[in-house]
Amino acid sequence: MNIIEKIIASHSGKDKVKPGEIVDIEIDARVARDFGGPNVIKNIEENALEIDDPAKTFFTLDTNPTGSDQKYAVNQQIIRIFARKHNIKVFDINNGIGTHTLIQNGLAWPGSTAVTTDSHANILGAIGAFGQGMGDKDVAAAFHRGKVWFKVPKSVKVNFTGELPGNVSAKDFVLNLLHRFGANSLLGYSVEFYGEPVDKLTLDQRITIASMGTEMGVIILLFQPNEAVMQYCEERTGRKLEKIEADAEAEYVKEFTIDVSTFVPMVSRPGKPHDSVNIDEERRVKIDSAFVGSCTNGRMEDMRAVARVLKNRKVAPGVVLKIVPTTDEIWRQCLDEGLIKIFKEAGALVSNAGCAGCAAGQVGQNGPGEITISTGNRNFPGKQGKGKVYLASPESVAASAVAGYITTEDQIPEEPAIFDFDIRAEELFHAAQHHKEHEKKPVVVKGRAWVIPMDDIDTDMIYHNRYLQITDPDQMGQYIFDNLEGYEDFAKKCKPGDIVITGKNFGAGSSRQQAVDGFKTLGIQAIIAESFGAIYERNAINAAFPILTYKTIETAGIEPGDEIEVNFQTGQLKNLSKGKSVKIEPFSEVQMEIYQHGGLF
Repeated sequence: MNIIEKIIASHSGKDKVKPGEIVDIEIDARVARDFGGPNVIKNIEENALEIDDPAKTFFTLDTNPTGSDQKYAVNQQIIRIFARKHNIKVFDINNGIGTHTLIQNGLAWPGSTAVTTDSHANILGAIGAFGQGMGDKDVAAAFHRGKVWFKVPKSVKVNFTGELPGNVSAKDFVLNLLHRFGANSLLGYSVEFYGEPVDKLTLDQRITIASMGTEMGVIILLFQPNEAVMQYCEERTGRKLEKIEADAEAEYVKEFTIDVSTFVPMVSRPGKPHDSVNIDEERRVKIDSAFVGSCTNGRMEDMRAVARVLKNRKVAPGVVLKIVPTTDEIWRQCLDEGLIKIFKEAGALVSNAGCAGCAAGQVGQNGPGEITISTGNRNFPGKQGKGKVYLASPESVAASAVAGYITTEDQIPEEPAIFDFDIRAEELFHAAQHHKEHEKKPVVVKGRAWVIPMDDIDTDMIYHNRYLQITDPDQMGQYIFDNLEGYEDFAKKCKPGDIVITGKNFGAGSSRQQAVDGFKTLGIQAIIAESFGAIYERNAINAAFPILTYKTIETAGIEPGDEIEVNFQTGQLKNLSKGKSVKIEPFSEVQMEIYQHGGLF
């Protein structure tokens, strides 16, 4: 048998397995993270499942290891509470990436098995272990049974020859493979690596290569452990381990031989990891930001390579460099070796260990129009933000951050490139000619009344800060009042044309414009309050959103659902349902002017 077959056979109670056979595999490490973990818990609780073995069951809170996102913070606390109840170990937000934790803490070893809710669990192939990312139902089943069903994959053998050029890193190694095999020519195979160039690879280098098996479409990229890897794993597990090796007569459906001396420094162009080319083809592309980290390139050797490039240099003006080690242990080692000082003196942002930008995590995202060079494993549109992402080695990313454009360590310029803000005359002319005519807006509106008899409704009640990252006004309305007790379903129940009537100090608190724009998105015609928070009042007026105040309103007898009519110019408020009226404060001259012009601008 080959390596994958030996691992599966030893964990399914069989002497031999063959491709296509479906077996139950005993799982040594059953893991869920903050991404997917709450759904694992939901499956367990809804189906009244027991936990097979808490000592083999773990949670890793790595996708947002700052709790900076409210949804992640909620998920993380759900996990902590469940883990306490079932005596399950949690590697919390101070720990780092879960797959690396399994290796670092001796929870995975050569020949072992693990499943997690992380699609890059096959990174464990770096130590000759079977790791698979699976969905929440699969992982819940593993928590409960200790086993999962799995189809034995076909295997491919790749033999490497030649000498790896000195300027080619492990990331370049795997990008060369992506260029050769693409995203699907090895789809569904277990791939084993052999040859002298592979034997020389360090653990960190193997991890970088194995971590991109998912991008190649393979089940796993498996390395036969060398002595250094065996020694590391024995130290981490605290016991003597048996080396996992393929039999000499093992069968493979395909074999390839690749000469690594032909490998060159590479970069993947935005949108597809497998759109990898010689970095010379993209050299001098101006960048806005650079990122070092992710499960692919946040190891100690990566950190040292970046420090070597950055020492006594500065990040180019206008470029942001973000650095995120994979684990807290590596972060501390960076501190002990003085690398953090080098990073900070160069002008980099250093964050605590974790997945960073890959899963919309704590740092590393980019914005629309931003061009980033990253050590991540994926650059699909939206994966690391809304900008364009190139993938490269840590050395090339650091060099590019210093140069201000895509380059390599050996071609860093004396002076960095700076952004050119030259604007053509015709663009200025068109900007000056831009003028939008506004239709005259109605000064009398009718609508259904929403009566909310509360004072001091602040902006967190109106539009909670967990949604502040949303910049598209069309997306804001759905969150209005979802943090106001008793009115959490306002956005679902209100209708375009409705008018809100409330008490004193409406909109107190934050300056967030979303607390105004969300009402506009929903089609709310006006808000009538006894008084408004000062900032909210200005925000609403400047946005041409009608707000009015009153001294008393009781005589109109307005109840929820009544049809009312408001005259912005005279301040006449009529309750059409009951035939009553009252005088409130009309628009000021300034408010009316801004309203009729569609806003301050």
